[in-house]
Amino acid sequence: MVTKAGPLGPGEPDGTERYRPGYELVAEQILRYIAEEKLRPGSRLPTEQGLADLLGATRNVTREAVKVLAAIGRLSVRRGAGIFVAAGGAEPDSDELSHFQPTDMQHVLMLLDYRCLVESETARRAASIATPIEVRAIREAAEESAQVGERDDLEAFADADRRFHGAVSAAAANVFLQSAVASTRRFAAQSDVLLFHGAAPGSFGEAGRQHVEIAKAIADGEADRAAELMEAHIDTTRQQFQRRIRDRLSTRPEQG
Repeated sequence: MVTKAGPLGPGEPDGTERYRPGYELVAEQILRYIAEEKLRPGSRLPTEQGLADLLGATRNVTREAVKVLAAIGRLSVRRGAGIFVAAGGAEPDSDELSHFQPTDMQHVLMLLDYRCLVESETARRAASIATPIEVRAIREAAEESAQVGERDDLEAFADADRRFHGAVSAAAANVFLQSAVASTRRFAAQSDVLLFHGAAPGSFGEAGRQHVEIAKAIADGEADRAAELMEAHIDTTRQQFQRRIRDRLSTRPEQG
């Protein structure tokens, strides 16, 4: 059974006052429903009204939740056909990945832990075997991320950040590591959209500066240092994420 307006996830302080947009709560409930019903990619969901009735929400809020989930690739809405669990974005044979809950703190922290393991290894390998052309691509993306990060340019930083991490994983010369990096970043983007409306959970400037340090270690062939810096970079993301969540949970709705 799907619970109504359930908590963000295990580990939250009991009784904490919190305010979250209605569409976000309903989006979370829809994902929970998919997981509890063990629906797979291609499975059909109830109509918007059916979901609204099931979750105890209004149809307008449910429609917004469906739009957001479709935008991040978790649902597929086909005109005249209905609402379906989307294919792609997770390995089709893995229930655990296909049922990733982007607003569940435990899921997000596990994702960051996995990302740390994978990306620290890609940085280590990149520092050992990257070609001069690959090193240049890494450094250019890192430097651009630092420049736009200081201006808090969300769109430009997101592009530079994607190119930096993509360039590092490509330089590791392992298609499985490259795929793992891309997959974890897709999942992380889902959390950013639902929890932070697409904004990063931390400082763009700090992230850009860390990119530059990682790029230098890779260029210098310092494999262990590159891995340590990447691990620290993702740990910073973890700390910023947890801080933003704590700040958000302590926010009380304004009294009208």
